Amino acid sequence: MNSIKVLVVDDSAVVRQVLTGLLDAAAGIKVLYAVADPLLAIERMKMQWPDVIVLDIEMPRMDGLTFLKKIMHERPTPVVICSTLTEKGAQTTMEALACGAVTVITKPKLGLKQFLNDASDDLIQAVRDAARANVRQLSARGQPAPGPTAKYTADVILTATDSRAMIQTTERVVAIGTSTGGTQALEEVLMALPRVSPGIVIVQHMPEKFTAAFAARLDSVCQIEVKEAQNGDRVLQGRALIAPGGRHMLLRRTGAQYFVDVVDGPLVNRHRPSVDVLFRSVAKSAGANALGVIMTGMGDDGAVGMLEMHNAGAQTVAQDEASCVVYGMPKEAVKRGAVDKIVPLSAINREISAQLSR
Repeated sequence: MNSIKVLVVDDSAVVRQVLTGLLDAAAGIKVLYAVADPLLAIERMKMQWPDVIVLDIEMPRMDGLTFLKKIMHERPTPVVICSTLTEKGAQTTMEALACGAVTVITKPKLGLKQFLNDASDDLIQAVRDAARANVRQLSARGQPAPGPTAKYTADVILTATDSRAMIQTTERVVAIGTSTGGTQALEEVLMALPRVSPGIVIVQHMPEKFTAAFAARLDSVCQIEVKEAQNGDRVLQGRALIAPGGRHMLLRRTGAQYFVDVVDGPLVNRHRPSVDVLFRSVAKSAGANALGVIMTGMGDDGAVGMLEMHNAGAQTVAQDEASCVVYGMPKEAVKRGAVDKIVPLSAINREISAQLSR
């Protein structure tokens, strides 16, 4: 099997040195070049094109965002953004994801070398995930969370239920789970929804601080309201609530109304927020009043929770392989018999709107 060829573009000599050492030491990965800015990268790419680019955003001579747009226009290539964990950095990174980056790895301003060494497994996995991404979908329209050795299930947050949820009401809830490639996919789905749409709760795997910028971006381009969820927010028609990075989100029912609880807890399926946690809470609190949607993403988070939703009477939909950047999460849900319908990304908005007439 050929090694994944990587180009590192970062103006920090420390980052270039550490990333090169970490990636070269990983099985099946080879760093072709490590350069200080995009103009040098362009020269190196004329000699040999990489399989994956690890890209900083703030650099001299040409910023990473301009370079990303150029690459995605000329020859779409999987890109992993290596961005500083700041509010300003989050906003720029959201634009990078919208322009076709696969995923983002955050880095601190201080203690950088130690952080990169500590996060080596996440960095290596991000490169491997990016190498398997569907580049056609990246060009047509990318968040990993850190993972512990132990892989917890949703049991650590709330217990499963064997019974169906409360009786059907007029209130409808749509629960969406997605990961790699999901920022672009969610934008396409939510932008297509009319102002009068069922209430939506969303888990997008994304680091802390980034979900607020992501929600703000979506809110600026959608007819519906999109916001980062806060504890106790009500699920309303025409509103989408996005779980904040670093915390789990659960659906709670009070009478005929739905609310979200935003809670701390262990990583579930190596993610926080976890799709399985959200989907299990929806199965328990909404049952047949809900629609579950699982979209592009690496891994299997959400597959078990979707089966629980299906068994509780909810309708369940998976994004099809052809339109996914990474057909991982939907594939696992389909394998478990959790999915009622498989549709392309372009049809998901219609499945959501149909909930109001059920």
